[in-house]
Amino acid sequence: MSTSTSTGDNAPKQRKPSVIVTIGMAGAGKSTFVQRINSYLHSRDPSRPPYILNLDPAVAHVPFEPNIDIRDTVNYKEVMKQYNLGPNGGILTALNLFTTKFDQVLDLVEKRAEGVDHIILDTPGQIEIFTWSASGAIITDAVASSFPTVVAYIIDTPRTTAPATFMSNMLYACSILYKTKLPFILVFNKTDVEPHDFAIEWMQDFEAFQAALASHSGSRDSEGEPTYMNSLMNSMSLVLDEFYKHLKAVGVSSMTGDGIKEFFDAVEESRETYEKEYLSELAGARAAREKSLQDVKEDSMNRFMKDLAVDRAKNPQTALNDRWESEEENDDDDDVDVNIIDRSEEPWPGQYIDVTRMRRQDEQINWPRPS
Repeated sequence: MSTSTSTGDNAPKQRKPSVIVTIGMAGAGKSTFVQRINSYLHSRDPSRPPYILNLDPAVAHVPFEPNIDIRDTVNYKEVMKQYNLGPNGGILTALNLFTTKFDQVLDLVEKRAEGVDHIILDTPGQIEIFTWSASGAIITDAVASSFPTVVAYIIDTPRTTAPATFMSNMLYACSILYKTKLPFILVFNKTDVEPHDFAIEWMQDFEAFQAALASHSGSRDSEGEPTYMNSLMNSMSLVLDEFYKHLKAVGVSSMTGDGIKEFFDAVEESRETYEKEYLSELAGARAAREKSLQDVKEDSMNRFMKDLAVDRAKNPQTALNDRWESEEENDDDDDVDVNIIDRSEEPWPGQYIDVTRMRRQDEQINWPRPS
């Protein structure tokens, strides 16, 4: 008896799957990249395929079959119509609606966690909708609190050959890194069109970047002096030199599959970094946030009770008439909780659906307009 108990206590802890959050500018090749790593993981171990979430409600077609698809829950065009929104506003609102029940999405993911090694999130093409919105921060924090999480920033390599464009991408990467506070991988995509060697050189040697900047057209004004933008980018290259030292960068081709193995090597290294450094920081930040919220609640309650005592002292008769609503009076106001069902069961409009087979095109699922 004691032997079996000891064996059970010493059983190895289940390894949690790694979460890869793909972020990048529109047209950088995020969805194609997700399809390539999906294909790679299927070929490497067919018994443990990745678990994929599509978070882009406006995409017409994705080259992979997601397990959870925001389009099965939120009708993007209907959201635009009902709320009188433009394209970007519609995407943002659809993502916000989806996020309100993201805890149920996490429940589905955690149920599948033992059978997968990787969870992949494909984010909307409009990068600012995910990176600078409350819903994007909620989703990122939620998955990072539950699983080892890595941010993969996809860069369109052929469009980054100009020093100004390269610097813009690096500044955006820097801002996302410090906003998410998660392990970060720069993924130079489309290396079959343009090798990424120049980018690695610019990151490792700021003098090489300054030389490229000086040789670029428009770097000097009519009097032969460096332009304002030239001076600014020279200064920024020096500032970002320290930033580059803490980044992992890989070059991949989503078309040919080159560099995908190196990408997953970087994911494994980032997972170790997450467990050693980021996990404790996230726990500390979460505890500080919860304490701050608790302090605010206590302060609000103390002020409320103080105001209530003053009011009762001034109006004793009104205080006698105060009462709680009976359960019968309050029954009509109860919200109906919507549960998520598995795709293998009967689909229910308005629910999150864990897709385990092809999505039926004849389904029309609309998100109900709030009353």
